[in-house]
Amino acid sequence: MSLEAFVSYLSLEKKYSTHTVTAYKKDISEFTEFCGVNYQLTSIDDVPYAFVRNWIVVLVSKEISNRSINRKIASLKAYYKFLQKIGRVVVNPLAKHKALKISKKIEIPFSFEEVEAALNEVDFEAGFEGERDRLIIGLLYATGVRRIELVNLKLKNVDVKAKTIKVLGKRNKERVVPLAPFVCPWVYSYLENREALPVINDEAYFFLLKSGDKVYESLVYRIINRYFSKVSSKQKNSPHILRHTFATHLLNEGADLNSVKELLGHSSLASTQVYTHNSIAELKKVHLAAHPRNKK
Repeated sequence: MSLEAFVSYLSLEKKYSTHTVTAYKKDISEFTEFCGVNYQLTSIDDVPYAFVRNWIVVLVSKEISNRSINRKIASLKAYYKFLQKIGRVVVNPLAKHKALKISKKIEIPFSFEEVEAALNEVDFEAGFEGERDRLIIGLLYATGVRRIELVNLKLKNVDVKAKTIKVLGKRNKERVVPLAPFVCPWVYSYLENREALPVINDEAYFFLLKSGDKVYESLVYRIINRYFSKVSSKQKNSPHILRHTFATHLLNEGADLNSVKELLGHSSLASTQVYTHNSIAELKKVHLAAHPRNKK
């Protein structure tokens, strides 16, 4: 009963996405199952921290990454905070829990030359799918939107005349993102091919399959990987790397960190600051080349 109330709270009050709510529910259900098997409990509303610690030990023994374990524990922590809020428990067993250490992943963005090559030197198929694939790459690089935001982009929210798109971000927050002029001709070309589709099932959505159905996340990943694998030697060619590239290139060209934060739809500057390490590297190059003492 408490879990259902928590799920409703996340969906209705916190306005978390369906994907996020499902992840929270899965994590809590896994811990409930662990407590049932090991401690014969039917409810986890009132458990000591030792039970949680033992679960962590089991997860580590299964070689689950510290990052994934921290996410699962964060779900539990949020659940117990909710139980405190509604008066179901007095003490949060995870109140003093410290997250496991994780190594910081430094994701290398695409270079400007790699992006240019992917957009201009790779051959796209003639017709609908080729126009769509090129626009997906162009729009991700031009706006920095998340993959799920691109998949859920509505036709009515693409305004080529105003050069803007409206996207629905995390926690159902809407934001308007400028549309770079270079991508506008591709939008028109794609729309012409879209209108010529024999059947359109998901009319409301901007990006479609040839069948007329809405595109899906794994397809967007495959598109980015397919084209960037031809121009880049990076091991990871993903939509997130392209979002990372968007932010890094803007910062390298002097964009204000707060402006990039708004464009990316981040709730805090801390999230945006992860993109600055590449900008610092670029600034070091400029400093080394321009400072008079360095020239001697």
